[in-house]
Amino acid sequence: MKRYLCSIIIGMVVILSIGTYYVKVASSASSLPKYTFKTLEGSDKELDPVIINATLQNGSTFYEPLTIESNTTTYASERSYLENLTGRQDHLIERLVKEHRSFMRGKDSISSLYEDDDFLAYAWVNSDITNNGKMEAKFDIGLLEKKDEEETSFQIELPNQGRIMNIDVRDVQLVHSKLQVLTMNDVNSKNEKQTKEVHLYTIDVANKKVLSDKTLVSETFTDPNQVDFQMPIDVAPSKPNNMVFISLIKGVNHEDGFKEKLKESKLLSYNYETENLETVKKGSLSLDMARSGYADGKNLYVVEMKSGKYRIKTFDLSSQTLTNDTELDIAANKEEQYTAAFKNGRVYFLLNGMNQDGLLTYKPAKLLVADIKTGKTLYKGETVINKKNSKGFELYIDDLEIK
Repeated sequence: MKRYLCSIIIGMVVILSIGTYYVKVASSASSLPKYTFKTLEGSDKELDPVIINATLQNGSTFYEPLTIESNTTTYASERSYLENLTGRQDHLIERLVKEHRSFMRGKDSISSLYEDDDFLAYAWVNSDITNNGKMEAKFDIGLLEKKDEEETSFQIELPNQGRIMNIDVRDVQLVHSKLQVLTMNDVNSKNEKQTKEVHLYTIDVANKKVLSDKTLVSETFTDPNQVDFQMPIDVAPSKPNNMVFISLIKGVNHEDGFKEKLKESKLLSYNYETENLETVKKGSLSLDMARSGYADGKNLYVVEMKSGKYRIKTFDLSSQTLTNDTELDIAANKEEQYTAAFKNGRVYFLLNGMNQDGLLTYKPAKLLVADIKTGKTLYKGETVINKKNSKGFELYIDDLEIK
């Protein structure tokens, strides 16, 4: 009886401790300022899918992550222990976990996922460096048939892994029932030379084998020369996509910084269907546009400043031609940072209240939602803070997501 009584007392202490903790957390969070968007124009219903991740700071002693979702502020300390343990996840990952919990276990990289109406696929590289400095790496492959929830998962050796120092999965597609995995690799080179490559691995999921390892681009260089590969921001990760753009950037590291070799840098396109790799000819779509643009699988969206306003140029990926040029009803300032998102025929444009050096301008963050084709303003608003206990707090916006 004493043993059971002891267990009961311990259980009560644990419950009271947890309860006290959450009361303190709730009390602490309730004393923090709340941020919302004040509507200046349009319908506040346009805020429903908007997620803004940010941090609140007060000098060097206070730091608290927060999320403004559907125009409601939630602090990290207000979330459950489990939510904070797993960390802040991309909303697309959260949706997939809810819909396919078993398959998504341990999968948290959106660039390693592919989804269409019938399949959900995954490709990741698990790697480790051995004592002799060489890499040991395997593909983690998964395929889910949605109709019957049938899962296929396996590991397979990464081809030619002995020459690879680092590998980064950048895109996964399912083409003609074969998994296409696009990666950027750092490769072992002789002497002081460095090599960077873009690879395309074709994987036969049914027979659990790598059919091919195709090197799309390979560049070898010696310091202070540098080479980098860049891709547009993917605003529709995991969705089917026939074409990708790859910016090949060449330059030299000087004492005063990196200087690009404009004549040697170029823009490449790769078509998964035709397997064609081409250099994009100079025209309406430039290298600068591609590497700073936003792609959704069908279009590339480019933000430009002209005559004191922001403009959104839309390029068709397959033809690489300009299909739309829209002016946004928001004043442009080269000193201000912006973040854009594109979904459901809308552009979500956020001026985050910081300058190009990441320092606060002490201006409210401004959000514009507009029709991507016409430029018509559907919503315009700016952040406001409740007056209570707001002195000394600073809001730093990290990123913008759209559900």
